Amino acid sequence: MTEKILNGIVLDEKTELTLSDLSCACASSAEWVIELVEEGALEPVEARPLSHQQTQWRFTVEALQRARTATRLRRDLGINLAGIALTLDLLDEINALEQRLRHIEVKTEK
Repeated sequence: MTEKILNGIVLDEKTELTLSDLSCACASSAEWVIELVEEGALEPVEARPLSHQQTQWRFTVEALQRARTATRLRRDLGINLAGIALTLDLLDEINALEQRLRHIEVKTEK
């Protein structure tokens, strides 16, 4: 039996990631993350000014999950950026509907 050692970082909802952190965590380039932002698939929380002409984006843990999903969609299914943005939005909608359904089911059980 082979052993695998996994490394990870525990993040809470308040954690913010830089562009570099996000690209490293989803094993992609910073350029890929920038393309996702430009397509509307990811949205930075805020942009902190570094200098007169540069800003540093900050991302939530939710953005990390979206970036990882986007990376898998591109790698495993060959979906383009527009398709990835649409797929992520549809997955969010499905999750919201499932939560509403669970809430309704809990209310009707009482």
